Amino acid sequence: MTQHSTPHSSPSQGSAGATWTGMVTVDDTALAVTDTGGPGIPVVYLNGQFATQGYWRRVIAELGPGWRHITYDERARGRKSKRSADYSFEAAVRDVDAVLAARGVDRALLVGWSYGAVVGAHWARRNPERALGAVLVDGAFPYDWLDEAMEQRIRKQFRQWGPFLPLLRPTGLTPRMNADQMADSNIELGRLSSERELGPVLDGITVPVRYVVASGTSLGSRGDEQERIRTGLDAVTARNPHIKVSAKVASNHGAILKKDFRAVAEAVREVAALDRGRTQ
Repeated sequence: MTQHSTPHSSPSQGSAGATWTGMVTVDDTALAVTDTGGPGIPVVYLNGQFATQGYWRRVIAELGPGWRHITYDERARGRKSKRSADYSFEAAVRDVDAVLAARGVDRALLVGWSYGAVVGAHWARRNPERALGAVLVDGAFPYDWLDEAMEQRIRKQFRQWGPFLPLLRPTGLTPRMNADQMADSNIELGRLSSERELGPVLDGITVPVRYVVASGTSLGSRGDEQERIRTGLDAVTARNPHIKVSAKVASNHGAILKKDFRAVAEAVREVAALDRGRTQ
């Protein structure tokens, strides 16, 4: 059963031109949010599966103060966001709505990396009247990469990491989730990323979407696995004229926001320009 709640911010919202940081309550948890405020186009940044809002600092600096940047840490991620009984993908999509409602934002441009790219694709598909567009950074590739052997590999990998996770939690570098919860989240992502599941979501998007695609491997991948997964995008761009690749960059999945932040910022500018042309 879907749990509904009325999100609210604490402390007070502050002035439109001032940066606000605080907690947004949703369902049984609260999320740490930062909103730079101001009259610029609202850009909401959706993190990697176990990443934090700090990963976006270079993209935000490159775009500059002319935009309204909204970042947040998902449930149990970072140093401040609270634990939850629900770490599902649907909860992550609901959290986008909660943050936007709490900050008084009706329409926004979404930028998502990795897991956040899939969240962004779903939100844009479901909310065409509210999404200015989306930039999907090395994620949301429809490809059947999850099978029984891969599922077992994922569970084994997280169990191996399990003893080290508590040591890193005070730094905010790992979530306050246990190894099984992290594995379940990763496996759910694999199921949602299949051609049968993700393909129709991308086909149904009617707002401008631009991909920034990395090269090479990612944490946990083997050989050319990641490059094969990225080929799933070819059929999507052929079918949906709203979706294009803005850039294929040299850095790998884990380094793309650090090394190719300019390409991500340029894709944001491109989508914003397309939205202006669409609404004029």
